[in-house]
Amino acid sequence: MIQAVARAAFSVLADSQSLKRAASRYGLRRRDSFARRFIAGESVADAIEAARALEAQGLTVTLDLLGESVAARDAALRAVEQYIASMAQIARAGVGRNISLKLTQLGLTIDRATTVDNLRRVLDAAAADDFFVRIDMENSPYTDATLDTFETVWGIGYKNVGVVIQSALRRSEQDIRRVNRLGGRVRLVKGAYREPGEVAYRRKADVDAAFIDLMTLLFKEGTYPAIATHDPAMIDAARRIARETGVTPDRFEFQMLYGVRRDLQTALHRDGYRMRIYVPFGSEWFPYFMRRLGERPANVGFVIKSVLQEKRSL
Repeated sequence: MIQAVARAAFSVLADSQSLKRAASRYGLRRRDSFARRFIAGESVADAIEAARALEAQGLTVTLDLLGESVAARDAALRAVEQYIASMAQIARAGVGRNISLKLTQLGLTIDRATTVDNLRRVLDAAAADDFFVRIDMENSPYTDATLDTFETVWGIGYKNVGVVIQSALRRSEQDIRRVNRLGGRVRLVKGAYREPGEVAYRRKADVDAAFIDLMTLLFKEGTYPAIATHDPAMIDAARRIARETGVTPDRFEFQMLYGVRRDLQTALHRDGYRMRIYVPFGSEWFPYFMRRLGERPANVGFVIKSVLQEKRSL
């Protein structure tokens, strides 16, 4: 109950434009700020620095340029150019060539044709430097368009791309079967968006049960599943299902978010599992940060303490 209330409250905060503008004025200036635990920084150089530190521990990375809900074509084009420039910098730095993006960054709120054109530009640049691109799943109004766009680019030959599916959505089994039939790669998450009850499970137990069912489907029929969770019960279930279905640790990976459950990240790597960390960066960090807080109510006390300390230091 507490977690559901926290998620709902922080979802509202994540969508607040006034709070976002206020947060942007301060940014991530202090390296000891609470937000820097979850966000590498505002520049790709910050993300590369974080990636190097993670790779030194034997972990792999995905770099995530934060942003969503672009409403103008020129803004979508700027996002494309940012991605292309970021990939060039990442390639020069020699860190893992793996990125994620949201289609509303590329114009999905404008029209799908614009989005496909922009995504193809990113995928072309990615292929030239051997990058893999993961399309993040956003809230449910964009699910059909996201999967349609993924299938469109897959069908015209782009195989350096995968997609995310959320176990919280009631429709996700059919969506996973659709991607499995194509041979695409799925990243399975629980889902961080507040959704209406008719399209999503609201009880944690139901979301967890769906997560286990969908994991089983991915291990049986999927292509290199990515199991993205910080929940020890789901991790234990994944390990068990992998053994039961004969999927060896080199044929799937666990994924976690930067700064979250670093103890589990280290333990899974030590046990011989592939462990990938999502490293978010960029000036559009505030909505992401709010949603991460909503996922763990215990984080709220830490952020309040951090804010009070920062005020005293100003």
